[in-house]
Amino acid sequence: MAFSDFHGNEAIVHTIRDMLARDRFPHGVILAGPAGSGKYTLTTMIARAMNCLERPMVDGLPDFCGKCSNCSRIGQIEDLEARCAEASESREGLKETEKKETRLFVQTHPDVLVIPPDPPQMMIKVDQVRKVIESIYFRPAEGRERVFIFTASAFMKEAANSLLKILEEPPDFATIFLLTENAGELLPTIRSRTMSLQLRNLSLQEIENYLARHRPEWKPQQRTLVARLSEGAVGRARNFDLDAYTAARADALTILRTSLQAGDHTELFKVTETYRAGAEGREKIGVLLRCLYSLLQDLLFLESKSAALVRNTDVMPELQKLSQSADFTWLSSAAERLADVERGLRRNLLRSLSLDAFEAALEKPGAAHL
Repeated sequence: MAFSDFHGNEAIVHTIRDMLARDRFPHGVILAGPAGSGKYTLTTMIARAMNCLERPMVDGLPDFCGKCSNCSRIGQIEDLEARCAEASESREGLKETEKKETRLFVQTHPDVLVIPPDPPQMMIKVDQVRKVIESIYFRPAEGRERVFIFTASAFMKEAANSLLKILEEPPDFATIFLLTENAGELLPTIRSRTMSLQLRNLSLQEIENYLARHRPEWKPQQRTLVARLSEGAVGRARNFDLDAYTAARADALTILRTSLQAGDHTELFKVTETYRAGAEGREKIGVLLRCLYSLLQDLLFLESKSAALVRNTDVMPELQKLSQSADFTWLSSAAERLADVERGLRRNLLRSLSLDAFEAALEKPGAAHL
C-alpha cells in the first residue's frame, strides 16, 4: 500500500507529501470532507509515512512501504469500526466504577493514538483530551512522530477548551489531526491554530471508474446507481451494500405507494411486520429510513423539474408514477413524519407500528390508483 492507493483529491495528497518532504508539516491539521471521502484513511497513511522505517521516495516525494513493523502496526487502526468495537467490549468487562472512568481509545502502535467519540453521548470528552495532554510531551518510542487522531469534531465544551491549550504549545515531535465533515463545528480559536485541508466530493464518473475496477461483478447500471447514491464519497461507494439497499428500497416503495394510492394495505402490513425488535431489526430499519429519505428527495427533484438530479435512476418509471400524486405539500409532510418516526424509534417504540402510523398519516383518501 502507498499514497497512490488513495483515490481522488490528488492535489491535497501532493500538498501533504510535499510538506512531509520539506519537514514542514503543521502540528495541528483539520481534515474536512463529507462522510466516506477518505479522511480517516488518508490520516492513517500520513501516520505511516511519518513513521515508516523504510520511507521510500516515489516521484521525488516521501511515501510509506506498508510492510515494515511500524507501517504494519499503524495499519491495524484502519478498520476503525472493528477497533472501536473491541475497545468497547474490553470496557464492558470492567467493574462498574472502572467502566465509568474509562474512556474510548484505539492504539495499535505506541506513537499513534486514535480518539473516537465516547459513547453513549458520542462526543469527545475532557478525559480523552487529558489523556492526550498526559502523553503528548513524551518523545516517540519507536517512530519519528507522535500522532493523535480525533475522528470527530463533536467536542464537549471543556474538552474543546483543553484541546486549545495543547494546540497553543505543541511539541515539535507531535501532530494532532482533527477529522470533521464541517470545520465550522470547531471553535474559531482551534481553527486559527491549525491548518485546514478540505477533501472534495468526487465526480460521478470518477466513482464509476473506481467501481469498475473494484466491483467488476456489478453491472454498469448498478455502478451508476451506487455512484449516485454515494454522493461523491468513494469510501461510501466502496462499502455500499447494494443487496441490502435494494431490498429496503422495495419496502420503502411499498410504503410510499400505499400512502399515495390509499388502496389495499395487505402488502404494506406484510412489509412492516418484518421490522422486528433487536439489533438486526435496528440496522434493517436504519437502511429503510435512508431509502425513504432518498426516494422522497428524488420525488422532490421530479416535482421541481430537476430529473437530472434523481439518484435512484433504475426505478425512474416507478418514481414518475408516484410523482403524479406527490406534490410539495405532501413531500414536506412526509419528511416531517419520517423525522417523527426516527424520534419514536429512539424512544424504542414498536417499529412495525411506527411504520404503519407513518403510512396512515400520509394517506391520501381521494387519490386515484396509480
